[in-house]
Amino acid sequence: MDSLKLVALDEEDLKIVSAYVQDAVLKVSELDYTPKAKRLTLTMNRFAWEKSRGFFRKHHQRRKAVLSFDRVLSAKLAGINRDKPDDVLSLLAIRFAQGGEGPAGMVELVFSGGAAILLAVECIEVRLADIGAAWETQSQPRHTP
Repeated sequence: MDSLKLVALDEEDLKIVSAYVQDAVLKVSELDYTPKAKRLTLTMNRFAWEKSRGFFRKHHQRRKAVLSFDRVLSAKLAGINRDKPDDVLSLLAIRFAQGGEGPAGMVELVFSGGAAILLAVECIEVRLADIGAAWETQSQPRHTP
């Protein structure tokens, strides 16, 4: 098994993590924000873009993964209803905007349909880890201009 494990400690690292989780899907119930621990954790089914090279490839993979953000000062949801735990979110990108001096800033998780999570962070401290085996999927996410 060739599991992915990444750590992001700056904006460039975060761009790499963002690319690996593009088109990951998760249920609202799989969002876990723990203010006391300053952590947001998302358990997701990520599309394994690194395994989908080649124009004629007909079979693709998804993998169960955990994405965690540490040193989170606050989290705000937009377009996400916690009262609907079975709603599915599709992650499009993760962005960072530095806030003044030092490493603090805002991390934005952008989902399809206009949903988003905005995190105020002390600094970028993000981990992505695959958990479990991959499974095959015939569909590949499509993006229209």
